[in-house]
Amino acid sequence: MTVTPDATVATIAREFPASIRVFQSHHIDFCCGGHIPLAEACEGRHLDVGQVIAELEAADAPPPSMYDWMTAPLSALVAHIQATYHGPLRIELDRLDAMMTKVSDRHGAHLPEVVPALQRAFSELREELLEHMLKEDQVLFPMVCKLEPVSNNEPAGAARQRAAILSGPIAVMESEHDRAGALLAEMRVLTSGYAPPEWACPTFRGLYYGLAQLEADMHVHVHLENNILFPRALASARFQVI
Repeated sequence: MTVTPDATVATIAREFPASIRVFQSHHIDFCCGGHIPLAEACEGRHLDVGQVIAELEAADAPPPSMYDWMTAPLSALVAHIQATYHGPLRIELDRLDAMMTKVSDRHGAHLPEVVPALQRAFSELREELLEHMLKEDQVLFPMVCKLEPVSNNEPAGAARQRAAILSGPIAVMESEHDRAGALLAEMRVLTSGYAPPEWACPTFRGLYYGLAQLEADMHVHVHLENNILFPRALASARFQVI
């Protein structure tokens, strides 16, 4: 993304949907009042235009290469999931919910076969994800962080018992991941791959872009848990009960 101070806010939002998060964080109107230069919008909000441009360019930058989570301590992987996905996801779900409400109120009648069903699916996904993350943060993840390597002289039955203690909560989390995946797939079908109509306003386009990013982030998020964290935790098979 290359942004100049004289580019209008609406143009930036239209061409680089990732910029919408930055505009929202600074309360810059990118929709109805977005047809002014970025420099003027920043001046009106008493913002440094150079700093805002840096934030806009960073928002569109590719993510850094992934760490080798197959060898990192389990506690480090848990901390990464919480910091990179759980915390930001709670904020993003609220942001998307507000945008969804606005789009539904203003444009629901224009796409009655899409918007109401999309709002229902998203609301269900949001509610389930918030509850899901709470259970992971308060129950499963603390259990995983207390895992230790199995000692050589420990009876095999003790290790199997500890694995069984973990297997129940993990099975529940994996089932809930499946349900979230089904809702994400439903939302993708409803929106024809998150392709906004030609007449869509910046908020509408930003909503679709945000939902597409939510789906992409969720795929990585679930991968880290289902395919790395959970199997490694079960393999460790040692759980200290307090």
